[in-house]
Amino acid sequence: MSMINKDAGTVIIEKPILTILYQDEFLVAVDKPAGLFVHRSFMDKDEIHFALQLVRDQIGQYVYPLHRLDRPTSGVLLFALTKDVARLMGQAFSDRDITKTYYALTRGHLLNDGVVDYPLKEKLDDLGDKNVSRDKDAQSAQTDYQAMASASLPIPLGKYDSVRYSLIKCHPHTGRRHQIRRHLAHLRHPIIGDINYGDNKQNPFFTEHFGFKRLMLIAKQVDFIHPITKLAISITAEFDEQWLQVFNELNWPAKSF
Repeated sequence: MSMINKDAGTVIIEKPILTILYQDEFLVAVDKPAGLFVHRSFMDKDEIHFALQLVRDQIGQYVYPLHRLDRPTSGVLLFALTKDVARLMGQAFSDRDITKTYYALTRGHLLNDGVVDYPLKEKLDDLGDKNVSRDKDAQSAQTDYQAMASASLPIPLGKYDSVRYSLIKCHPHTGRRHQIRRHLAHLRHPIIGDINYGDNKQNPFFTEHFGFKRLMLIAKQVDFIHPITKLAISITAEFDEQWLQVFNELNWPAKSF
């Protein structure tokens, strides 16, 4: 995540500046880059910067995280600025009154719209969740998905004569860990760059062909009723340069999404 410059044997790690997408006296939202942890965890021993600390330092006050984004996922990340607002927004998330919209680049041509209603076993970490029971039943999980675009590259890969991609819009109704990633993999259309649930032929091809390696999943938009002003709020993150590079090669007009 951090930029590293070498000068006379000295490694200097520059502090990232996050793009603020929305801010008032109660809430702040930033555009989290892919590769940045939201906060410290047992997996981050070599990391220096975290979204929570970066936002706190940028705006000069304590912030309360309201939801999570996996480290490799980019996009809208929302924080409260007071305990009371954090409580109200936490209830709104629990009541499913907040709509989150994601876009994913997937393997193959997924051409239909639908709902994935597929229970998911709780995803546990070997270290962070070592004391948590592994015997829990699968939890209900639902994700709406909509096919937005599809394209092919005339390049043979494996047993296929072309490489196929789809752009899928997703609205998760529940918040299970890796839910969108696991649900799209369940449809046999895993997200490009997903090292846990993805395609071990497509992922290396994508890295070589496009020149970068990442999970192609973005938290594009968050919509909710402001807990204090009661106004409808819509916060949107823009597709970054790497997404636009893919759109350009696949002849997808970015402004359509």
